[in-house]
Formats: sequence, structure tokens, C-alpha cells
Amino acid sequence: MRKADVQSYLRRLGIPDPGPPSTAGLRALHAAHVERVPFETLEIHLRRPTTVDPQESIARILRGRGGYCFHLNGAFATLLRALGYAVSWHRGGVHSTSQAPPPGATGNHLCLVVACEGESWFVDVGLGDALHEPLPLRAATYRQGPFTYRLTRSGVEPGGWRFDHDPRGTFIGMDFSLAPAGPGDFIEWHRELSTSPDSGFVRVVSAIRRDPHGVDALEGCVLSRTDITGRSQRELDNESDWFGALADVFGLTLDDVTAVERSVLWTDVYSKHQVWKARRSGQRP
Repeated sequence: MRKADVQSYLRRLGIPDPGPPSTAGLRALHAAHVERVPFETLEIHLRRPTTVDPQESIARILRGRGGYCFHLNGAFATLLRALGYAVSWHRGGVHSTSQAPPPGATGNHLCLVVACEGESWFVDVGLGDALHEPLPLRAATYRQGPFTYRLTRSGVEPGGWRFDHDPRGTFIGMDFSLAPAGPGDFIEWHRELSTSPDSGFVRVVSAIRRDPHGVDALEGCVLSRTDITGRSQRELDNESDWFGALADVFGLTLDDVTAVERSVLWTDVYSKHQVWKARRSGQRP
């Protein structure tokens, strides 16, 4: 990374000087990233193709946007390396429903491992409503805010690890390999997730922001908050409220989106929301 881009990235995170590599610095950088750079799938619904190239993702983040795992973790890994951290990419496999068996490290998710101060750390700023800070890569149960996580050895990925999400999370868990990976390992899955009509990312637009006390999520036109008090949600049924939530809750002012693109995006999101509501009520859309 160019020095200017490193400084711009750190300003986006609100950490002007993280100091030399340390576990405290890694925790601070990770927490700042998930608080300030949201998990979001807006580019898919804006019909803007993306790649898994970290430099492309960094440029988008510096414009005030976010992305999903391939974008966020790819960019974060590049920043960490520029700051002197020893970081590696790894293939993960997200386990999304309790009815399906764990898939193993299929490559539908990118996660990171960082070696720092004599210990390995599970680092992931692209898991949406999961980690707020990195976890030591050792078997244990961990508490972060209102959520409880578990790390164990994987039962389906030889030599790998298993992350179990809190029961209130948006997925069950994720198995990941310790074999090093690179951008080429995720190209096919990125294409699938960003273009297939069967992809949840394609079916429903989403934005997720983690903080020390819980998580905010926008799925379609439903804005929710999950924290120690439980889960609350409300429907955003007009364009002004929807874009206002993106800006106020997730920091997505969408300065790179034209008025015409905003109108087309809202029409698409709201029409899909109406179909979803009709299906929930058993009515024809």
C-alpha cells in the first residue's frame, strides 16, 4: 500500500497512529474496522461488478463504502501487512442453516489469521454480525458484548478450526482451513455470491454494523438492533427513511451514488420487500 493510502485508511478507522504491531493494536484496529466499515452488499444491487482484488476494495473503502468478506478481509489484511503484522488468508465455509451439515472450508468465506506477540489470532472483519475483536486461536468459549462464541477444532476440515456463532446470529458457524490461500481461491465463489439468483446477497440487500454492545442490521427494508436487551426491529417503508438509516446507522452516505441510481435502487429494494411481506402473510404479491 502507498503510505498515503495507509494514512487515509487509518483516518477512516479513526486511529491515526496504531503504533508498532501488538495485540492491543490488533484489537483496536479490528474493533474500529467493524464499527466504521460496514458489511454491505449494495454494489450488487447497484449492478456494479466487483472483484476480490484487495486494492479495488481498499479504494472503495476509502470512498466511504464497505463490502462483504472477500472485500473487507482482503483490504484489512493488506492494511495489517503495511503496518507490520504477519497475516495470512484462509478458506472458510459458512454453515448457514441447522438443517444442513457443516460444509467444510469450501471457500465461500475468506478469514484471516494473524501471528502477534507469540500467539495466533482468528481475525475476521467480514463476518457481519459476529466478531467485534479478534479471538485467540485456541479452543475456548468467548464473550463479546451480548454474544457468546466458541472456537474448537473442526470436525469436517482436517487440521482446521470451527467458529460457532451466538444462537442469535445470522448463521450457525464457520469452518476454516489453516492452509494459506490467496485471491485466486475465492474468484468462483465471489462470482456465485454476487450474481447467482440463489445467493442471499442477490436476493436481499443488507448492511451490518457491529459495536461493543451489539449489532445493527438492515435486511431489505427491515432495520433491526440486537443487544443485551434483545432484538428490536422496524420497517422502513419510504425512500427517505431507508437512505437515512444507511447514512445515520451505518455511515453509508453513498456519495458515490447518483440520484438516478438511488431511485432505481430504492424501487428494486422496496419491490422485493413487498414480495417478501406477501409471502410471509401467505398472500399473492
